[in-house]
Amino acid sequence: VVLVDLSISLPAQVVDHYENPRNVGSLDKTSKNVGTGLVGAPACGDVMKLQIQVDEKGKIVDAKFKTFGCGSAIASSSLATEWVKGKTVEEALTIKNTDIAKELCLPPVKLHCSMLAEDAIKAALADYKLKQEPKKGEAEKT
Repeated sequence: VVLVDLSISLPAQVVDHYENPRNVGSLDKTSKNVGTGLVGAPACGDVMKLQIQVDEKGKIVDAKFKTFGCGSAIASSSLATEWVKGKTVEEALTIKNTDIAKELCLPPVKLHCSMLAEDAIKAALADYKLKQEPKKGEAEKT
């Protein structure tokens, strides 16, 4: 059963990403080259997990998401994974919620979905960067 809030009409881009989400799934969160971001919006109950896989050159080679939320939250997550793939970690940091909202033509009442997607990207990148730092004790051994 698919439940869609018909009280607002959704833009075609949102419907497309909702009905045909890209990059749904998970990556190995224990892998050193995988960053995981988990964010939520208490006001609406949306929860987003976005993961990135980065190669040895610092390029994002894969991205996956799982989202519990409305069609606009799912669409924002789906689009975010498409946009981060192929970018460097630094380039991915430049993705803004306003760009996601504009691409999906999100109505003002759904802008928090694009904000969650930006937060999820930043959280995944921060987790990846944290995993790249040497652990205490490892630096002294080398």
